[in-house]
Amino acid sequence: MSQNHNHARRHFLKTSSGLLLGAATPAVVTRSAFAAPALVTLDANRPQLEQGLQIGDVRADGAVIWSRSDRPARMIVQYDLSEAFAQPMTLRGPHALETSDYTTRLDLSGLPADREVFVRVMYQDLSNERVLSEAVAGAFRTAPERARDIRFLWSGDTAGQGWGINPDFGGMRIYEAMRQTRPDFFIHCGDNIYADGPISETQIAEGGQLWRNLVTPEVSKVAETLAEFRGRYKYNLLDHNVRAFNAEVPQIWQWDDHEVVNNWSDAKDLSGDARYTEKNVPLLVARGSRAFQEFSPMRPHSAEEGERVYRRITYGSLMDVFVLDMRSYRGPNSFNRQPVAGPETAFLGEEQLAWLKRELAGSRAVWKVIAADMPIGLLVGDGTDAQGRPRWENAANGDGEPLGRELEFADLLRHIKRSHVRNVVWFTADVHYCAAHYYDPNQAQFQDFEPFWEFVSGPLNAGSFGPNGLDNTFGPQVVFQKAPPAPNYSPFAGLQFFGQVDIDAHSAEMVVRLKDIDGNEVFSQALQPEGRGRGGSGRDR
Repeated sequence: MSQNHNHARRHFLKTSSGLLLGAATPAVVTRSAFAAPALVTLDANRPQLEQGLQIGDVRADGAVIWSRSDRPARMIVQYDLSEAFAQPMTLRGPHALETSDYTTRLDLSGLPADREVFVRVMYQDLSNERVLSEAVAGAFRTAPERARDIRFLWSGDTAGQGWGINPDFGGMRIYEAMRQTRPDFFIHCGDNIYADGPISETQIAEGGQLWRNLVTPEVSKVAETLAEFRGRYKYNLLDHNVRAFNAEVPQIWQWDDHEVVNNWSDAKDLSGDARYTEKNVPLLVARGSRAFQEFSPMRPHSAEEGERVYRRITYGSLMDVFVLDMRSYRGPNSFNRQPVAGPETAFLGEEQLAWLKRELAGSRAVWKVIAADMPIGLLVGDGTDAQGRPRWENAANGDGEPLGRELEFADLLRHIKRSHVRNVVWFTADVHYCAAHYYDPNQAQFQDFEPFWEFVSGPLNAGSFGPNGLDNTFGPQVVFQKAPPAPNYSPFAGLQFFGQVDIDAHSAEMVVRLKDIDGNEVFSQALQPEGRGRGGSGRDR
């Protein structure tokens, strides 16, 4: 992203704070019958936008604009291609009603490719159409159609293990470190909230340090009601770093388990968990999914599958992003060593797996970026089963030939090789430390695949854990990892991580960097396109 674009975006966001839409605002073009009101009252009871705005699923011709009112209102979006905002387009958006907790999304379309777009969001009071909220400003750049330099970030795991918003610490500081890199977009790889993790006013950190949290009623217990799930998202948006990041950095969201309850699957049983009065896991999933859909800046897939999370986002000729859902279609967590694939071994699920194989084979982008909820070859446990055997949360199940959920990945990796799909790179989070893994068929039990890289980052503002053990089925080699000396280190320790990816427009070289809470680089890896081997050399710092 050019410095001119960066300067324009920062200047607009700074000077637009507190703007009102009034008689002086030249709303010269509209896409509906809505016309800008001639007067804005200064009534203190006008709608409030306490959660700011979010921008999501950017493509070459548009993006999703999200915001939330505090009362019944109509969403109004203005946008312009100039920070001067001299000739804005005004769009009438959907109603904000209690049925969606007053959240709204507008799919802003018909935009030119690779252009800076400046937006304002307001809400029109339904009791008096002359009353408008203050405007909240945001800015983003549409995706290119041709090759240009690209920078994106990825990470996951926000406000987990009771480490919430600590004003004395500066809040969720890593979001500001990420914003400072001026990325084109950010992939949140899941655990956007920790619905199962209560946040208390204080918590003892390593070395006896005292961590102080901002607390709301909804986060003081596990989420069970729809209002409590919604309250988790509103809690994260209390953080000024998060709101500033959201206004400037478009996002691609996916989800994992903590949006509902830890390690949920068809095998989840809450009968012994005294924290929950609601033991019906499918009902909790329904409520958690509803809140996720309401608060995510995500473009709904279709009327036929409105809650679908997996999708493909094209970002010019250099990159396609394939967003996976490793949660919704899985079978029960189990010992995971079934010799034949079936409903019990589902992980991506039959339809999503077929979609991914088809879309990868059809992609003409240089790089195929797979955003995954969980790593492939790390062992992630989920207690034990009735026979006392380990139960597994992801696909990995211990060394040896593919069994259980690993059968899907063997099928996928074989397909990638035989379809000659090049330059596939996996990006994930979930395990609360950062790592770089090289999957080498020469070191694997299953060898019918081309070598590939997997990069792990996180957490964003949660406990640090790891490292996890390796499963040799697909031959993962640890090139780099950085983890705490003991489980559940707080953000005080600085072991919070995000990843940064830069793709050069001319050479198409991809450089992957892992960075800490302050934006310091701890590792980098250069990758050359078109199957030129491992490419470059890793550097840890």
